[in-house]
Amino acid sequence: MNLPNVLYSFYERRLASSLDREKLPRHIGVVLDGNRRWAKASGATTADGHQAGAEKIHEFLGWCDEFGIKVVTLYMLSTDNMGRPPEELSQLVGIIGNTLKRLGDGLANGHRVRVQAVGAPDLLPSGLAETLADLQARTADAEGVHVNVAVGYGGRREIVDAVKELLLEADAAGRSASEVAGELSDEQISGRLYTRGQPDPDLVIRTSGEQRLSGFLMWQSAYSEFYFCEALWPDFRRVDFVRALRDFASRQRRFGS
Repeated sequence: MNLPNVLYSFYERRLASSLDREKLPRHIGVVLDGNRRWAKASGATTADGHQAGAEKIHEFLGWCDEFGIKVVTLYMLSTDNMGRPPEELSQLVGIIGNTLKRLGDGLANGHRVRVQAVGAPDLLPSGLAETLADLQARTADAEGVHVNVAVGYGGRREIVDAVKELLLEADAAGRSASEVAGELSDEQISGRLYTRGQPDPDLVIRTSGEQRLSGFLMWQSAYSEFYFCEALWPDFRRVDFVRALRDFASRQRRFGS
């Protein structure tokens, strides 16, 4: 048996056991970054990198269930990603589709996950949009982790869509723009976001060392804590996750006060 591995495993278990479960986040958002760089560093194809990242998702959701995380939002395909080279985009869409099917059938520590589409379906290939809609319907009553799949997602697009919905509802009710403006509130926008009815993310994790949101949950993350990890997403380990949780639990959240 490799002694360093034994010691490392002991360290990881001790770190996990020291976490105060009462101080853990309810909702975690994750920017799954670094698949292409992982592929390049590994001498693999870009598709191999995206596939490795997809495999990590299933492992990660098991960790979330283990620590009692109720909601997870995964940033899988942004509106900007839709402009990637056609061959890469086609491969990526295929991998996402297969990942979604596995999520629908798979378990996280014995519990089926509940999947919700978060994004603009009109931006997606029809097959992927249909897969998302079917998966959302089939897992609506699942009792496991609530997984928001951000595909065809952009934070600005989400806010624009929320405002459009608000204005269309007002128009259908015969209300004027001045009436809408006079009553407009944060709650009205929040109630029309893709994540409506859910708690805002307490913690947002981004892998690969990049320190920016890239339009991820722009409205919802106003008071989120951020954790930036150097590991590329396919290399993200349970101990990296535990460290993120420990860091979150140690912070004093003031919410602007």
